Amino acid sequence: MQNRGMLERFVTTREFRLMLPDPTEIRFMTKPQKTTMLDQKLHRVTNPFGNLLVDLFHYVALFAIGGTIVWSAVVAFIGMSEQGTASIGDILLLFIYLELGAMIGIYFKTNHMPTRFLIYVGITVLTRMLIGDIQAHHTDPGIELFYITGSILLLAIANLIVRFGSHRFPSAIPGVERQVDED
Repeated sequence: MQNRGMLERFVTTREFRLMLPDPTEIRFMTKPQKTTMLDQKLHRVTNPFGNLLVDLFHYVALFAIGGTIVWSAVVAFIGMSEQGTASIGDILLLFIYLELGAMIGIYFKTNHMPTRFLIYVGITVLTRMLIGDIQAHHTDPGIELFYITGSILLLAIANLIVRFGSHRFPSAIPGVERQVDED
């Protein structure tokens, strides 16, 4: 039975089969009861198939996004190699690709989008922008410096709030018991 394909296992599941009531029960049902029964049967048939299609789309999209990240990182690395040098901005760009790849990997394994990684990407992007702005304006950084550093501070505070919230109020993952350290 383990050697059967995924589709064959899907078709033979108990949820996919229709459970027909006794014909004598159908005769004494009202129209709303018959409609409800047909609606329940329809959901029993379509929900597993819909879940399969959603999971298939997730996997295809994750592989496409992951492949695009790897492709972009390789192209950036080749460009740096052809130049013979790598600036701080180039290195931070590689860190952005690394964080995006880690985020996709975590989502692939857990089916949960790690919000903190998006915050890390935002901080890295702003840091890269800050370094570029400072390199372009050595003498007078201007008000943009305060905007960028204030944005980095806001994202760092947001990260602190998300970490505190996820520790204090952990999300429930079905089938997985979470152990919380007692401090």
